[in-house]
This record gives sequence, structure tokens and C-alpha cells, in this order.
Amino acid sequence: MRSILTPPKQDGPEILDDPDVDPELVTRSLADVVRSNSLFGGLSSAIDELKDALKELPPQATLLDVGTGLGDIPCRAREVARQIGIDLTTVGLDSALELARASRPVLTLAVCGDALRLPFADHSIDIVMCSQVLHHFAGSDALELLREMNRVARVRVVVSDIRRSWIAAAGLWLASFPLRFHAVSRHDGVVSVMRGFTPEELVDTVREAVARKTVVHRRRAFRVTTSWTPVDR
Repeated sequence: MRSILTPPKQDGPEILDDPDVDPELVTRSLADVVRSNSLFGGLSSAIDELKDALKELPPQATLLDVGTGLGDIPCRAREVARQIGIDLTTVGLDSALELARASRPVLTLAVCGDALRLPFADHSIDIVMCSQVLHHFAGSDALELLREMNRVARVRVVVSDIRRSWIAAAGLWLASFPLRFHAVSRHDGVVSVMRGFTPEELVDTVREAVARKTVVHRRRAFRVTTSWTPVDR
């Protein structure tokens, strides 16, 4: 049963999902997303889920971040991997050319491409992850995204996303003013929360996509994460 603090899932459009948005606005708003990740658990939640996967990697390994934005999460992942003796090659993929260009300085390789048709061979990258990205895809597209990540991953698939909550939506809205977020960031941030997942929904989505029942972790600041060893379909 859904908690009274959990709103019904909504699929309202986010402004930045429109391919015709001004590229400068996209980059400006994604800078707010980077700050939000740092302050409100997006970065730490993804890295916490990733840490167990890093233990399974050889000294030279690869990571693909799907929907990388400005590349803050794979950049941090490389630093964490270095601390345990792993040289992590980081690849970021984004559908927006301006974001692929903007993330290039902090990544080994930045790629502009379609998350539903990843331009990589089967089992060619050790870890494939996405953070705060899955909720942008609805229905069959969400399933296809997970299947593509599963196809490309060799060691682990990692998913981190937002846990839907009235409190999270209100908190983000209120915090966005003193933090001077752009109005688009404020709008899309609240919409993102309302498109997020309960732990049970994330379990069901992964199971439907790749026939794998995973353990979903409730992380701080209304985040949910999960990961699995890739399976052939």
C-alpha cells in the first residue's frame, strides 16, 4: 500500500526533455542539477551503490554513465576507484550534444548518443550505470533502457533514482530559492520527484525488464538505488 506521503506517479513533461530548448539553458540548468546531486544525495547515493561493484573490478576497468549530464558522478567514481587501486576509464553518454561537449573535460570519453540504442557492443563495459535518469523514461522506454544497460554491462548494472514523496517535492521547491536555481531547474526538479519510484516500483521495473529480482536500497534524501549482475535475455 502506498504511503500517504507518496503522491501518485505522474508523467508530466520536463522542460529540458524538449530537444528544442536553448543549449545554454540546458547547460545552466544542469549546473543546478550538479549542485543538487552534491547537496541532496544524488551523488552520494549513486557512489554508495557503486562501491560494492568496484570491488569486483580488475585494476584496469571501464564505466559508462548513461545520461551523464555534466559528468559529475563518473568523475567522482573515478576518484573513489583510484583510492582502492583501480584505474577507471569513464565514458559519459548524453543525448544532448552540448552536454556531451561540456562533460568532456572531466571524463575519459564523452559520447553523444541514444540511451535506448547504446552505441557499444554486448558486454563491452565493466559497469554501466544511470543516475536520476530512469524516471525520464516511461513505459516500454524505461524497460528498453534497462535492457540496453544490461546488454552492454560485463560486471554490473547500477541504477540510482529519486524516491517519490510529497516531502521531497516540497523540500526541493523551497530549497531552490536560496540556492538560486534557475526557474527551469525548479520546475523540472519537482516534476522529476513526481516521476520518481517507490522501492517496490523499481523492483518491479527491473524484474519486468531483465527478469531479475534485485534488492533496492532506500538512500538518504529520498533516493533509491539498485544493482545487478548482467544477465542474457
